[in-house]
Amino acid sequence: MPAILIVDDDSMVRKMLVNVFQKEDYSTFEASDGKSALRIYRDENIDVILTDIVMPDMEGIETIRELRKINPDAKIIAFSGGGSLSPDGYLKIAASMGASYTFRKPFDINELKEAVRKLLVP
Repeated sequence: MPAILIVDDDSMVRKMLVNVFQKEDYSTFEASDGKSALRIYRDENIDVILTDIVMPDMEGIETIRELRKINPDAKIIAFSGGGSLSPDGYLKIAASMGASYTFRKPFDINELKEAVRKLLVP
């Protein structure tokens, strides 16, 4: 069963994504910030990381950079609703740092599920 790590400071978004991906038969892990996400990533066998960009403590861009240090081949999907930059600005940075897919919030859940499926194809 593939494992997905969902990183978002918004508990409602995490809960929604956990429900969606558990119904698709994925194992899910949750983190409310980048530091927690890195701990979980080191301790668990995670196949795909879904991360928000704008979060307190450790933002998604820094989280992506640290994940790349741990595993240059980590499969990462980033999403953002904005912040001090436009969502598109953050997402361009995330893509340049190695996010395979980026989505602007609110995202289409079917497109997100399809991106996860594509990342899991060997």
